[in-house]
Amino acid sequence: MSNSFLGTGWSFPPTFNSTSVLTVSDEEDIQQSLQILLATRKGERVMVPDYGCNLDEMLFEPITTSFKTYISDMIRTAILYYEPRIDLNSVTIDDSQDASGVIYISLVYTVRTTNSRFNFVYPYYINEGTEIQ
Repeated sequence: MSNSFLGTGWSFPPTFNSTSVLTVSDEEDIQQSLQILLATRKGERVMVPDYGCNLDEMLFEPITTSFKTYISDMIRTAILYYEPRIDLNSVTIDDSQDASGVIYISLVYTVRTTNSRFNFVYPYYINEGTEIQ
C-alpha cells in the first residue's frame, strides 16, 4: 500500500491481477482523475450528480471563439470543484485538426503540494466515431 500524500486510487480503466486491483499514485493519479472528470457527464455519478464536464453536449457545435470560451469555462469550473490537488494555470484549445473531427484541449496545471507543473492533453472528438475511415 502506498502512502502517497497526493493520493492513491484504482487505475483507469480498472485493472485486476490475481490478488487485487492495480492502483496508481501521485501525478499519475491526478492525470487519470482529470481524464475521468473530462469524460464524465453530469448526472452519471449517482452520489455526486454535479461531477463531470458535459463535453459531449458540445458535439457538432461550430468551432467559434464563443465555443472555445465556453469549453474552457466548463473545464475550469469542473477542476475548481472536483480536483483540489491542482491549480489550473491555463486551458488551450487547439483546433488546427478540426477538419479531421478532433480538437486538443491542453491543460497546464501546478500540483499544490509539490509546486510542480504538468501538462495534460485531452483529445475531444467533435464528430461521432461510428464511421471514421
